[in-house]
Amino acid sequence: MTKRKSQTLRLLEMTSDTIIIKAEHISKSFAGVKALDDVDITIYSGQVNTIVGENGAGKSTLMKILAGIYQDYEGRLFLDNYPISFADPKDAQNHGVAIIHQELNLVPNLSIAENIYLGRESTNRLGFIADKNLRRQTIDLLEQLNLDVDPSTPVAQLKVGQQQIVEIAKALSYNARLLVMDEPTSAISDKEVTILFDLIHDLVSKGVAIVYITHKLDELFKIGDQITVLRDGKCIASRPLAGLEHDDVVRMMVGRDIDTFFVKDHSKTEEIGFRVEKLSLAHPKRKNDYLFHDISFRVHKGEVLGLFGLMGAGRSELLETIFGVFNLSLGQIYVEEQPVTISSPHDAIDAGIGLVPENRQIEGLVLDMTVAENTSLANLEPVLWHGFLSSRLEEQFTQSFIDRLNIKTSSVHSAIETLSGGNQQKVVLAKWLATNPKILLLDEPTRGIDINAKTEIYRLINTLAQSGLAIVMVSSELPEILAIADRILVLSRGRLAGEFPGEEATEEELLKAAVSAVASRS
Repeated sequence: MTKRKSQTLRLLEMTSDTIIIKAEHISKSFAGVKALDDVDITIYSGQVNTIVGENGAGKSTLMKILAGIYQDYEGRLFLDNYPISFADPKDAQNHGVAIIHQELNLVPNLSIAENIYLGRESTNRLGFIADKNLRRQTIDLLEQLNLDVDPSTPVAQLKVGQQQIVEIAKALSYNARLLVMDEPTSAISDKEVTILFDLIHDLVSKGVAIVYITHKLDELFKIGDQITVLRDGKCIASRPLAGLEHDDVVRMMVGRDIDTFFVKDHSKTEEIGFRVEKLSLAHPKRKNDYLFHDISFRVHKGEVLGLFGLMGAGRSELLETIFGVFNLSLGQIYVEEQPVTISSPHDAIDAGIGLVPENRQIEGLVLDMTVAENTSLANLEPVLWHGFLSSRLEEQFTQSFIDRLNIKTSSVHSAIETLSGGNQQKVVLAKWLATNPKILLLDEPTRGIDINAKTEIYRLINTLAQSGLAIVMVSSELPEILAIADRILVLSRGRLAGEFPGEEATEEELLKAAVSAVASRS
């Protein structure tokens, strides 16, 4: 019997109440600050064990302890009821514990097979890599995960959802019994989410334990069995999900009721701050086709205009084109009713337009720079002294935004990558507010941040609208866009499919408009 078949049989023998890992009294500090404080957690085989909490609650720290990334901590781990201390991540993997990070850990230019077995390639008697063995082993793994792709395909050619499956295949190649998934649906389409959930159900049915970290609470009730709630480094609750409702989980996470989250007290004026007429962007590959076509809308000063649509509707492309990332095929842009020509982001900034992009870490920030450097990046003029960069002015300038936006950081000189997702997003906002914009384009401004940080972003959007900014906000979360927007436009397959007053719109109406063009063209 092969090792893989033996492993599968052993997993199938486990029941859904078999304990894989148990952590007792886990505490971990960084520079004197407790990230975890006396946390207990029990992970069961054949179940989806969900972990939720705000950014900074301790989720990632706990998972890194379970996966062997951190070895210096207080408390004890038990694997199969035996005490254990992992020496490093490889040691954890050899014991069947693997983690898939939110930022996938793959080498784009290597093939699927090379990524899965990187550093563990089988060799022949002469010491050369046995490509046939590598290919055969990879095909076996991909078949288990229903991914019909040639193992020699470079990872860079795969969709994000397919790359996640490659990460799962890599974990299973270590005969993983416990698979930790950190925000696995943050950057994939609804179709890919469905495929991922089917795969999770299949793994669970074979006895694999899944630890699932997410900010999307609706996902908990679709796939979760157990839930552990962390808040400020402490375990608030650890129990079966059955019997809990959405609001119960929110209340445990943040310690208050959900009705305090959304804020809308705008001061919409009659003055038009921003207007576009008949914008179109040609498709880069398909002749006589468009990524979006004949789009016209206006935004008043002090108004939040919501932009909703399904994946592929053209929402991000529309905002990026307005910001000068792409050159318009047709159309005209007006700022305060004056026509402007925008052929680059520099032109957009000069016209008073700022863009908070969908992917803050890749497109919104420079991760190896500090908080101060990122804040002043789009507008150096306030931090120059006689033409030279002044560290003192930059510190003062950045501190003013830290205070204004309540950015949690130990210093203006902290590396931006050390901040939580919510605080990174505030720095992106600070960068554009530093340019004194007239129009602010927000592309999924609360994606991947916790509920408390979302509330702070909502309050900030409300404050900016009250100050007279014209704001366009893209969001895939219907409750969010309904609560925040004064008016909502729906895009479908690159075309304007509907316009709704915010106070009258419903989720059903928005979804119906979003699929209308898709249905008519399918």
